[in-house]
Amino acid sequence: MTSTGIRLHAPAPGWSIDADVVVVGSGVAGLTAALRCEAAGLTTVVVTKARLDDGSTRWAQGGIAAALGEGDTPEQHLDDTLVAGAGLCDEEAVRILVTEGPDAVRRLIATGAQFDESGDGGLELTREGGHHRRRIAHAGGDATGAEISRALVEAVRARGMRTVENALVLDLLTDAEGRAAGVTLHVMGEGQHDGVGAVHAPAVVLATGGMGQVFSATTNPAVSTGDGVALALRAGAEVSDLEFVQFHPTVLFLGPDAEGQQPLVSEAVRGEGAHLVDADGVRFMLGQHELAELAPRDVVAKGIVRRMLDQDAEHMYLDARHFGAEMWENRFPTILAACRAHGIDPVTRPVPVAPAAHYASGGVRTDSHGRTTVPGLYACGEVACTGVHGANRLASNSLLEGLVYAERIAADIAATGLHARVPQPLP
Repeated sequence: MTSTGIRLHAPAPGWSIDADVVVVGSGVAGLTAALRCEAAGLTTVVVTKARLDDGSTRWAQGGIAAALGEGDTPEQHLDDTLVAGAGLCDEEAVRILVTEGPDAVRRLIATGAQFDESGDGGLELTREGGHHRRRIAHAGGDATGAEISRALVEAVRARGMRTVENALVLDLLTDAEGRAAGVTLHVMGEGQHDGVGAVHAPAVVLATGGMGQVFSATTNPAVSTGDGVALALRAGAEVSDLEFVQFHPTVLFLGPDAEGQQPLVSEAVRGEGAHLVDADGVRFMLGQHELAELAPRDVVAKGIVRRMLDQDAEHMYLDARHFGAEMWENRFPTILAACRAHGIDPVTRPVPVAPAAHYASGGVRTDSHGRTTVPGLYACGEVACTGVHGANRLASNSLLEGLVYAERIAADIAATGLHARVPQPLP
């Protein structure tokens, strides 16, 4: 591919904010990083492309994985993650995730997130693909992400943290030594600021989410267009494993011409006993993997596509009629409502499903503290490539990764004293 040689330049910033840390993005990773930085005494500004709760976190249904159940251990969680990652995970990064994960979830609960509880008052845990144990904590049945987003947004607002919404971040600012010195951004719409501005800060945290909207059909919201990876590339940061885009096996099939964000049918539905079947009602995943429908996502997605090709079909089906109305209404109310909104009642008929683009396992390369190859620039959550996911993310490890590595970033910024530096951006 040849370059046109054309580079578009934004106008000079018309306003500016000074801070110790600027966090770009407002999902579980961004808001956790912001809250932890603020708690460490760092002046923190959050900028986000739309509203604070508009990212992918809000859409997460299944839950958050951690070794919280009786008999479960971080070592077992590590083994399942490594298998799902098809041999390409960074084992040390995974070990950090599964070891620090349980306490990170407890801190999330202390922040205000309310998870579903079992009869004895403990967390109600479920299974998803690739997990050999029940270790998925969930909220509102199938509205985990919405509850996590609610709790974190409320915590940010309760602390009076400075936020700039409807702001598209354009480029990284750097000082004369090539270190991060803030970002330029374009505020679109109403708000305290308007037009092109800048946040000057010696620590920049990218938490911009994924890039699912690159594909015609995806589970990602409209804001997931890969902006953080693009900014990092323009700033000279290294990226890794961008080819590893995970397709979720069970996305509600809305027709061959459907584009944009499609309704997700959580893996937790299969975790509770739903079956994948073809038009004749045959469970085609049996015999393809020891876990059948609960095999890692790449295995299940390929199994569905193979069956579609063999039968010249546009989709397969997810059959959970045996759940009954009460279980659907109590355990999966969000999915039930989405299906019924499209004329499908999963209580009485199988749900048409097909794979769609879901999660970017690669991204901006970071070390175990979230540092990128550009000094002062950090990345966490889906925009980052920590090495945790390898070639295929284990179900419900994404929210956990956002939590754990955001906390590590905040600790690193506080420890390195970046905030003591006065950023001197280049003109």
